[in-house]
Amino acid sequence: MNKKIAFYAIFQSLALYCSAQNLPSLLLNRNINSTFSIIAYDAGAQEWGIAVATNNIYVGNSTVYVRPGLAAFSVIAETKPDYAINGFEELEKGKSIKEAIEYTKDRDEDANFRQVAGIDSIGNVYAYTGASLKFWKGSASHLAGKNYVVLGNQLAKDVLSSMATSYEHSKGTLAERLLKSIRAGQNAGGQITGKQSAALMVKGLHQEWYNQIDLRIDNAKQPLSDLQRLLNFHYGRIKLNQAILLLKNGEKKKGLSLLTEAGKLVEGWNGIYSKLIMGLLLGGNEQAAVKTILKAINENPEWKENLACFYFLRNRKELRTYYKKRKFGEKEWSQAIQFLIGIDRPGEALKLSNEVIKKYPRSSYTYYLRGEARKDTNETKSAIADYRMAIELDRSNEEAALALRRMEKE
Repeated sequence: MNKKIAFYAIFQSLALYCSAQNLPSLLLNRNINSTFSIIAYDAGAQEWGIAVATNNIYVGNSTVYVRPGLAAFSVIAETKPDYAINGFEELEKGKSIKEAIEYTKDRDEDANFRQVAGIDSIGNVYAYTGASLKFWKGSASHLAGKNYVVLGNQLAKDVLSSMATSYEHSKGTLAERLLKSIRAGQNAGGQITGKQSAALMVKGLHQEWYNQIDLRIDNAKQPLSDLQRLLNFHYGRIKLNQAILLLKNGEKKKGLSLLTEAGKLVEGWNGIYSKLIMGLLLGGNEQAAVKTILKAINENPEWKENLACFYFLRNRKELRTYYKKRKFGEKEWSQAIQFLIGIDRPGEALKLSNEVIKKYPRSSYTYYLRGEARKDTNETKSAIADYRMAIELDRSNEEAALALRRMEKE
């Protein structure tokens, strides 16, 4: 009787864990990410990227490796980072992508549990699927095309072919195509035990760090949808910055068009709404700006900490109640002045600066901001005087010191 109870308890425990983790990893006590992935190179953009999804947590932690200008590796099934670490080193020695992967494979006693794909600096690909993976439930294989490989294990029948077809026929950036491909794989059945995490990494040879993509959904019911939302945020931020620059340069038509696109892409990103509002105000759409302020507060009550930026809108009937309840200190008034400068209203910024200096006559930062406003209204001598006063009041005011050096050079 006791043996039966013990067996039942073990069975129940295993069943519980099997609902959240990969069965092979439980039975074999291995670090397995039963997974599907696409790795690709965009010759035109000189970008290397990987998209991956699995039914375990934080798949991006151990399966994606990109070094722009050299190679990218996707290492799945029983994950072993050595394939990427050694692979990069072998490529730097002049080895082929196949030789770079087989260097570790030849020294790996558990190579039959690995699934690895690599792509070199000019798009040559190589992949292999460990022989033992065919004994796992579902399909395990890889398909190589021009400058890309799709691979996976524990998959529904048509996953890899759907991913390959999607990638070959889709348009857009490399990141967009990779995500379309992995979603096509999921729509074809994906990993038969479900999905829990996903990741997308794209790095380019000529990109700054802030334009490279390293997005991860570590635990979610719909990780690919969440990953799409993050990618939208990434491109939305870029378009928003471009729109603001165009609007400040007087290119209103192009700026407003980009701003509309950006607004759709950053929907739900509460932290960037202040910048979106800046764009709307630069474009002359005060009503939309007010609606966005109300939307931001509705989504996140703590967002009201940004209200000082929009002090000049305090008399709008939709916002009056918020400003009646709030008192601003020195730092909040600095926000208000800075924002006016940011939306090209230096005259209003100068007027508010004068009022704030009356309240805080030793406010170094307010003198600096007044100098910025005066610089924008071409009051050069007065601006220099304000910068000097800001530094006199606070020797650590680096912004004022930098502004003064720039002004004195001109």
